[in-house]
Amino acid sequence: MATNILIVEDEEPLTLLLRYNLESEGYSVDNVGRGDEAETRLRESVPDLLILDWMLPGLSGIELCRRLRARPETERMPILMLTARGEETERVRGLATGADDYVVKPFSVPELVARVRALLRRAKPEHISTLLRAGDIELDRETKRVHRAGRELHLGPTEFRLLEFLMQSPGRVYSREQLLDGVWGQDVYIDERTVDVHVGRLRKALNRPRQPDPIRTVRGSGYSFNEMFARAH
Repeated sequence: MATNILIVEDEEPLTLLLRYNLESEGYSVDNVGRGDEAETRLRESVPDLLILDWMLPGLSGIELCRRLRARPETERMPILMLTARGEETERVRGLATGADDYVVKPFSVPELVARVRALLRRAKPEHISTLLRAGDIELDRETKRVHRAGRELHLGPTEFRLLEFLMQSPGRVYSREQLLDGVWGQDVYIDERTVDVHVGRLRKALNRPRQPDPIRTVRGSGYSFNEMFARAH
């Protein structure tokens, strides 16, 4: 399953920037712009990591953080706090309230993504494995390189994200709509048949004569990474 991240931030341009970069890393990202709405959302489902702005309408980030740490369901959820407050006393206050890390605006997006990886590595190491292996295919998330039976494959960025998404859950069937949301993002409006085009490109890059096709087409449903292939080799 893709790692789920919830962004709670009321600055829309910043939210869009964070979503784009995190989704490019293969994460499943959702966002809300108010603290009270975030509290309601977090009672319904708990993400793998929360990116939380300090100053929010409805309910401040610092108060929301305090409440989350008081609930058994969210007491161990990794929280990365964003704020314009750079003073040492404010950083100490944020960490003391329960934030696991603290980033001061303006910040470097690559640094924030690296901090997200570090938090997930500590909290959920199974979600942040650098290498994905299934059958004779190996995908390296750090170097963005893919090998099959020792042969390096040359994939475009979209085909790489598509393969990574499918390899995370072998055997699970994804509809075209789910693949669009997971690989392209929920805010991108493109035809579902675009998925078929990129699956075709991915298959062409993956498969040579007499090699089994690891991508399974489920008629009328969508696509999956073949579970039997993943167990082989």
